[in-house]
Amino acid sequence: MKENYHKILLNEINKIVKENKHPKLLLHSCCAPCSSYVIQFLSEYFDMEVFFFNPNIYPEEEYTKRLEEQIRLIKEMGFDYKVVETDYNSHLFYNAVKGYEKMGEGSERCYRCFELRLDKTAQYAKMNGFDYFTTTLTISPLKNAAKINEIGLDLEKKYKVKFLNSDFKKNNGFKCSVDLSKKYNLYRQNYCGCIFSQQEYIERMKNKNKLKDI
Repeated sequence: MKENYHKILLNEINKIVKENKHPKLLLHSCCAPCSSYVIQFLSEYFDMEVFFFNPNIYPEEEYTKRLEEQIRLIKEMGFDYKVVETDYNSHLFYNAVKGYEKMGEGSERCYRCFELRLDKTAQYAKMNGFDYFTTTLTISPLKNAAKINEIGLDLEKKYKVKFLNSDFKKNNGFKCSVDLSKKYNLYRQNYCGCIFSQQEYIERMKNKNKLKDI
Protein backbone atom coordinates (compact mmCIF):
# COMPACT_ATOMS: atom_id res chain seq x y z
CA MET A 1 0.00 0.00 0.00
CA LYS A 2 1.31 3.42 -0.99
CA GLU A 3 2.06 5.63 2.02
CA ASN A 4 0.41 9.04 2.27
CA TYR A 5 3.33 11.01 3.69
CA HIS A 6 1.38 14.26 3.77
CA LYS A 7 -1.24 12.63 5.99
CA ILE A 8 1.50 11.22 8.23
CA LEU A 9 2.94 14.73 8.53
CA LEU A 10 -0.44 16.22 9.48
CA ASN A 11 -0.99 13.49 12.07
CA GLU A 12 2.39 14.23 13.64
CA ILE A 13 1.64 17.96 13.72
CA ASN A 14 -1.76 17.32 15.33
CA LYS A 15 -0.01 15.27 17.99
CA ILE A 16 2.44 18.11 18.65
CA VAL A 17 -0.39 20.65 18.91
CA LYS A 18 -2.39 18.47 21.32
CA GLU A 19 0.68 18.06 23.53
CA ASN A 20 1.17 21.85 23.44
CA LYS A 21 4.78 21.45 22.33
CA HIS A 22 7.01 23.50 20.03
CA PRO A 23 9.85 21.10 19.15
CA LYS A 24 13.23 21.95 17.65
CA LEU A 25 13.42 21.08 13.96
CA LEU A 26 16.45 21.07 11.68
CA LEU A 27 15.25 21.74 8.14
CA HIS A 28 17.58 20.73 5.34
CA SER A 29 17.06 23.16 2.47
CA CYS A 30 18.16 22.63 -1.12
CA CYS A 31 17.36 26.22 -2.18
CA ALA A 32 15.28 29.28 -1.30
CA PRO A 33 12.35 28.63 -3.69
CA CYS A 34 11.80 25.10 -2.38
CA SER A 35 12.11 26.22 1.23
CA SER A 36 9.71 29.17 0.97
CA TYR A 37 6.43 27.32 1.47
CA VAL A 38 7.97 24.72 3.78
CA ILE A 39 9.29 27.38 6.17
CA GLN A 40 6.00 29.27 6.08
CA PHE A 41 4.03 26.09 6.81
CA LEU A 42 6.26 24.63 9.54
CA SER A 43 6.98 27.92 11.35
CA GLU A 44 3.69 27.67 13.24
CA TYR A 45 4.64 24.38 14.85
CA PHE A 46 8.43 24.26 15.26
CA ASP A 47 11.46 26.21 16.39
CA MET A 48 13.67 25.87 13.33
CA GLU A 49 17.16 26.16 12.01
CA VAL A 50 17.83 25.85 8.29
CA PHE A 51 20.66 23.54 7.29
CA PHE A 52 22.25 24.41 3.95
CA PHE A 53 24.33 21.38 3.01
CA ASN A 54 24.35 20.83 -0.75
CA PRO A 55 27.77 19.71 -2.02
CA ASN A 56 26.07 18.58 -5.23
CA ILE A 57 25.60 22.15 -6.48
CA TYR A 58 27.79 23.14 -9.42
CA PRO A 59 29.65 25.42 -9.87
CA GLU A 60 30.75 27.03 -6.58
CA GLU A 61 29.38 30.39 -7.73
CA GLU A 62 25.96 28.76 -8.06
CA TYR A 63 26.28 27.36 -4.54
CA THR A 64 27.05 30.81 -3.15
CA LYS A 65 24.16 32.39 -5.06
CA ARG A 66 21.65 29.85 -3.74
CA LEU A 67 22.96 30.22 -0.20
CA GLU A 68 22.68 34.02 -0.35
CA GLU A 69 19.10 33.74 -1.64
CA GLN A 70 18.28 31.40 1.24
CA ILE A 71 19.54 33.91 3.79
CA ARG A 72 17.74 36.80 2.08
CA LEU A 73 14.43 34.92 1.91
CA ILE A 74 14.35 34.15 5.63
CA LYS A 75 15.05 37.78 6.50
CA GLU A 76 12.43 39.10 4.09
CA MET A 77 9.85 36.62 5.39
CA GLY A 78 10.38 38.18 8.82
CA PHE A 79 11.92 35.14 10.50
CA ASP A 80 15.13 35.09 12.52
CA TYR A 81 15.93 31.44 11.88
CA LYS A 82 19.61 30.62 11.85
CA VAL A 83 20.97 29.36 8.55
CA VAL A 84 23.68 26.79 9.20
CA GLU A 85 26.20 27.32 6.41
CA THR A 86 28.52 24.50 5.40
CA ASP A 87 31.70 24.57 3.36
CA TYR A 88 31.55 23.84 -0.34
CA ASN A 89 32.82 20.25 -0.22
CA SER A 90 31.89 19.11 -3.72
CA HIS A 91 34.22 16.12 -3.49
CA LEU A 92 31.74 14.53 -1.07
CA PHE A 93 29.10 14.51 -3.79
CA TYR A 94 31.41 13.12 -6.48
CA ASN A 95 32.53 10.34 -4.14
CA ALA A 96 28.92 9.48 -3.29
CA VAL A 97 27.78 9.15 -6.91
CA LYS A 98 30.91 7.55 -8.32
CA GLY A 99 29.92 4.98 -10.93
CA TYR A 100 26.44 6.47 -11.34
CA GLU A 101 27.37 9.71 -13.10
CA LYS A 102 25.72 8.82 -16.42
CA MET A 103 22.42 7.76 -14.91
CA GLY A 104 19.67 10.33 -15.48
CA GLU A 105 17.79 12.48 -13.02
CA GLY A 106 15.54 10.44 -10.74
CA SER A 107 17.95 7.50 -10.71
CA GLU A 108 20.21 5.87 -8.12
CA ARG A 109 22.55 8.82 -8.62
CA CYS A 110 19.94 11.11 -7.08
CA TYR A 111 19.14 8.68 -4.27
CA ARG A 112 22.79 8.62 -3.25
CA CYS A 113 22.82 12.41 -3.31
CA PHE A 114 19.69 12.53 -1.10
CA GLU A 115 21.28 10.13 1.35
CA LEU A 116 24.50 12.14 1.52
CA ARG A 117 22.67 15.36 2.34
CA LEU A 118 20.17 13.85 4.74
CA ASP A 119 22.86 11.88 6.59
CA LYS A 120 24.77 15.09 7.31
CA THR A 121 21.52 16.76 8.39
CA ALA A 122 20.62 13.95 10.78
CA GLN A 123 24.16 13.91 12.17
CA TYR A 124 24.04 17.66 12.87
CA ALA A 125 20.57 17.32 14.42
CA LYS A 126 21.84 14.59 16.74
CA MET A 127 24.91 16.56 17.79
CA ASN A 128 22.92 19.72 18.49
CA GLY A 129 19.90 18.42 20.36
CA PHE A 130 17.15 18.74 17.77
CA ASP A 131 13.91 16.84 18.22
CA TYR A 132 13.28 16.40 14.48
CA PHE A 133 14.98 16.73 11.12
CA THR A 134 13.47 16.89 7.66
CA THR A 135 14.10 18.26 4.17
CA THR A 136 12.52 20.54 1.59
CA LEU A 137 13.29 18.04 -1.19
CA THR A 138 9.77 16.56 -1.24
CA ILE A 139 8.31 19.88 -2.46
CA SER A 140 9.52 19.13 -5.99
CA PRO A 141 7.25 17.18 -8.38
CA LEU A 142 10.47 15.77 -9.87
CA LYS A 143 11.67 14.20 -6.61
CA ASN A 144 10.68 10.76 -5.35
CA ALA A 145 9.02 11.53 -2.01
CA ALA A 146 8.74 7.85 -1.09
CA LYS A 147 12.49 7.35 -1.50
CA ILE A 148 13.33 10.52 0.42
CA ASN A 149 11.12 9.44 3.33
CA GLU A 150 12.59 5.94 3.24
CA ILE A 151 16.10 7.39 3.54
CA GLY A 152 15.00 9.74 6.32
CA LEU A 153 13.45 6.92 8.36
CA ASP A 154 16.59 4.80 8.00
CA LEU A 155 18.64 7.72 9.31
CA GLU A 156 16.19 8.20 12.17
CA LYS A 157 17.13 4.70 13.32
CA LYS A 158 20.84 5.36 12.80
CA TYR A 159 21.01 8.66 14.70
CA LYS A 160 18.03 8.31 17.07
CA VAL A 161 16.55 11.65 15.97
CA LYS A 162 12.97 11.66 14.70
CA PHE A 163 12.50 12.22 10.98
CA LEU A 164 9.50 14.35 10.04
CA ASN A 165 7.79 12.57 7.16
CA SER A 166 6.58 14.84 4.38
CA ASP A 167 5.33 15.26 0.87
CA PHE A 168 5.36 19.04 0.80
CA LYS A 169 4.18 19.25 -2.81
CA LYS A 170 0.75 18.02 -1.68
CA ASN A 171 -2.14 20.34 -0.80
CA ASN A 172 -0.89 22.91 -3.35
CA GLY A 173 2.50 23.08 -1.63
CA PHE A 174 4.47 23.28 -4.85
CA LYS A 175 2.13 25.93 -6.28
CA CYS A 176 2.50 27.97 -3.08
CA SER A 177 6.29 27.75 -3.37
CA VAL A 178 6.08 29.12 -6.93
CA ASP A 179 3.82 31.95 -5.77
CA LEU A 180 6.12 32.82 -2.86
CA SER A 181 9.14 32.75 -5.17
CA LYS A 182 7.45 35.38 -7.32
CA LYS A 183 6.44 37.42 -4.29
CA TYR A 184 10.02 37.57 -2.98
CA ASN A 185 11.56 37.74 -6.46
CA LEU A 186 13.68 34.69 -5.79
CA TYR A 187 16.28 33.34 -8.15
CA ARG A 188 14.82 30.11 -9.56
CA GLN A 189 17.48 27.84 -11.05
CA ASN A 190 16.73 25.85 -14.21
CA TYR A 191 18.54 22.68 -13.12
CA CYS A 192 18.53 20.69 -9.90
CA GLY A 193 22.08 21.50 -8.89
CA CYS A 194 24.79 19.08 -9.97
CA ILE A 195 26.89 19.26 -13.12
CA PHE A 196 25.11 16.20 -14.49
CA SER A 197 21.64 17.71 -14.13
CA GLN A 198 22.97 20.92 -15.70
CA GLN A 199 24.28 18.98 -18.70
CA GLU A 200 20.99 17.10 -19.00
CA TYR A 201 19.09 20.40 -18.98
CA ILE A 202 21.33 21.80 -21.73
CA GLU A 203 20.73 18.66 -23.83
CA ARG A 204 16.96 18.94 -23.35
CA MET A 205 17.05 22.56 -24.52
CA LYS A 206 19.14 21.63 -27.57
CA ASN A 207 16.70 18.88 -28.54
CA LYS A 208 13.76 21.21 -27.99
CA ASN A 209 15.30 23.82 -30.28
CA LYS A 210 16.01 21.18 -32.92
CA LEU A 211 12.35 20.18 -32.94
CA LYS A 212 11.37 23.82 -33.41
CA ASP A 213 13.62 24.03 -36.47
CA ILE A 214 12.06 20.98 -38.15
